[in-house]
Amino acid sequence: MTGKEFERFVEIVHRLRRECPWDREQTHESIRHSLLEETYEVIEAIDTHDVEELRKELGDLLLHVVFHTTIAEQDKEFTLVDVIRTVSEKLVRRHPHVFGDVKAETAQEVKKNWERLKMEEGRMSAIDGVPKELPALLRAHRLQDKASKVGFDWEKKEDAWRKVEEEVGELHRALEHGEAGQTEEEFGDLLFALVNYSRFIGVNPEIALRQTAEKFTKRFRYIEEKLRERGKDIHASTLPEMDALWEESKKVL
Repeated sequence: MTGKEFERFVEIVHRLRRECPWDREQTHESIRHSLLEETYEVIEAIDTHDVEELRKELGDLLLHVVFHTTIAEQDKEFTLVDVIRTVSEKLVRRHPHVFGDVKAETAQEVKKNWERLKMEEGRMSAIDGVPKELPALLRAHRLQDKASKVGFDWEKKEDAWRKVEEEVGELHRALEHGEAGQTEEEFGDLLFALVNYSRFIGVNPEIALRQTAEKFTKRFRYIEEKLRERGKDIHASTLPEMDALWEESKKVL
C-alpha cells in the first residue's frame, strides 16, 4: 500500500510540473526559501507536540524532496531512484555495527564511527558538512561538536565555564574602550563560548533560545492583553506598570 501511494504522489507532482504554469516555472533556486520554511514548520510541529500538524508538515516537506528531484530529472541531472539509492547505500555504509561486523555498544561509539566514516568518504576537514545556512547558534553547536570528536575540546565543564567568564571580561574591556568592531567580535566570542558550555550541560542552545523567545512572546502578549482590558494603550503605559504585569504573567504562563 505504501508503495502505491508513493507512486501516486510522485505522479501527481510530475503532472503538476507538466500542466501547471506556476509549477513549470519553478527552479531549485526559486523554491529554495519554501524548502527552508517547510523545514521550520516541521520543527514547530515537533516543538508543540502537535502530531496532526506534524503529519501535514512532513507531507509538505516530502513534496519539496520530490519536486526538487523532478526538476533534476527534467534537467538530466539525477532521478528519484538515484536519490533513494544514494541515501540507502550511505545508511548501510555508515552503520557497519548493524550491517557489518563492527562493534558499537553505545550511541557515543556510533557517533564516533559515523564521523570517522565521513572522513574516509573524502571530507578534508573534521568540521566539514556543517551548512552555512544553519541558524548561527545551531551551527556553532555543530562545529564544536564535530571538533570534539577528534579531541579538540575542554576536558570538563568547569574549563568551558572559565572560558565564558574570560570572554565576558574581554567584552567589558572592549565596551570600555568604545571599539564598535571589537565589541561585536567579543560579543560573538562570548556567544560561542556559551554555546560550547551548553554541550557540557546537555543543552541544545538553539532549542533553549527558541523556548525562551516563545516564553517571552507569551508573557509580552499577556501584558498587552491586560492593558487592553484596562482600556490602556501600551505606548502610554509606564515601565513599572508593565513590569507588574510581567511578574503576574510568570504565575499563569
